[in-house]
Amino acid sequence: MPDPVAEPGHSDRPLILIANDDGIHARGLAALTRALDGLGELAVVAPFEEQSAVGHSITIRDPMRVHTWPFEGASGPVWARAVTGTPADCVKIACQRLLPRMPDLVVSGINHGPNTAVNVLYSGTVSAATEACILGIPSIAVSHAEWRPTDFTASGDAARTLAERVLTDGLPAG
Repeated sequence: MPDPVAEPGHSDRPLILIANDDGIHARGLAALTRALDGLGELAVVAPFEEQSAVGHSITIRDPMRVHTWPFEGASGPVWARAVTGTPADCVKIACQRLLPRMPDLVVSGINHGPNTAVNVLYSGTVSAATEACILGIPSIAVSHAEWRPTDFTASGDAARTLAERVLTDGLPAG
């Protein structure tokens, strides 16, 4: 079945790749996508299932599948894919195979729960942003320090403010 949403990356607007580790169904991913609406062309590539605490693992022994996914942003449908792989896989396959050009920014999250201290070593959310950094793309990882069901509005607002700044001012290499 053809994708009803146009492939992103064919305009002069910034291309923003959104990923996570909580999976394509995560409320934090939906909130982040809504928060970034209007900053550029959005593309969502996220794990088919939750991949929390997988660190920077990549899939090498099993075939990965990429599924077209219906996804709604604040102003309508967003181009989205669900990948049967890790968060790092999602960024790698999006940048090397799915998107027609490299993103201008990768934003990973909004993670449900904090990624602090030693947890950053295990975090799939942070690893998606790290993979983008390895590929030379400015990246941000966003976490919400709350485990209970919650409103991600404040985290989304903070992510948007930071994304605007990175798109305007950039980040130091690495």
